[in-house]
Amino acid sequence: MDTATYHYMAWKRLALELGFDFTEVQNEKLKGVSRMHSLEILLKEGGLSFDEDTKLELADKKNHWYCEYIEEMTDREILPGALRLLQDLKSNGIRIALGSASKNAETILKNTGLLHQFDIIVDGNKITKAKPDPQVFLLAAGSLLVKPEECIVFEDAGAGIEAAVNAGMHSVGIGNPAWLHQADIVVPTLKDISIDKLNNLFHTKGTSHETIH
Repeated sequence: MDTATYHYMAWKRLALELGFDFTEVQNEKLKGVSRMHSLEILLKEGGLSFDEDTKLELADKKNHWYCEYIEEMTDREILPGALRLLQDLKSNGIRIALGSASKNAETILKNTGLLHQFDIIVDGNKITKAKPDPQVFLLAAGSLLVKPEECIVFEDAGAGIEAAVNAGMHSVGIGNPAWLHQADIVVPTLKDISIDKLNNLFHTKGTSHETIH
């Protein structure tokens, strides 16, 4: 799902309340980043500084708004190609983990009917370090009982791709190549990914970076 839209709505609402605007371009810096780190970036964009207690209150306020938004999510929010890819992976015996900085990941998966598609969930409730630190992906690999080099990470955020690289994993960027240039391959959507393309990653790792249109 593209939860970035709801995160952006909540962050923009907070920024406007604090007296400044927050654009979608600025919001790109927040993708894949923890809540408190995102708040720091937001406040820097607005030229503001607060004590720790106030920052915690602001982060909680943003999360409250975000939770209100995602409670309305349904399976209509699943991005094109996502369900097919998950089903293809499972039918080929490939284990699947979700690695997310969000503390609301399980709620989102339940609301969209995708919770049963994942073998392991490692979210913001289980990690102490945000992407681009590889902790979330390494914990996921450990839980799946696989080596990092046997994993492929799917990410739509630059910080997430960097975390995959730091973990020693293969990576597929979903979206804009300008933000995802460290990925092994970049595709516009999950519709553009197949099992064959994923298998090819294990034979071409380190040879080139590719954008698939």
